[in-house]
Amino acid sequence: QVQLVESGGGLVQAGGSLRLSCQASGGSLGGNAMGWYRQGPGTQRHLVAGIRSGDVTNYDDSVKGRFTISRDNAKNTVYLQMNNLEPEDTAVYYCSLDRGSDYSPSTRYLWGQGTQVTVSS
Repeated sequence: QVQLVESGGGLVQAGGSLRLSCQASGGSLGGNAMGWYRQGPGTQRHLVAGIRSGDVTNYDDSVKGRFTISRDNAKNTVYLQMNNLEPEDTAVYYCSLDRGSDYSPSTRYLWGQGTQVTVSS
């Protein structure tokens, strides 16, 4: 089964940049839709950026113009470039793979372990 491992988180000052990586092992990303989610203190996990077949992307309004999601299928890796970071971006960031509607809701999505991003003011 595919496993996802995130990296690239850390501590950065407001206005700075980070690039998160999500590498898949044990299988290929293929054409699966991928997403980056985040969960801040006291909040629910929610989608900030997604990419699907044809490299069509979508973004939460709060990150539009600052974050860019991309994928390198040859490296089995999805990236999240985060620029002009704000303290409100502080959260644990999770990578997710959508295995599609053939799977039950409880098994449809694979998740990484998360990587912490902290933005200081």
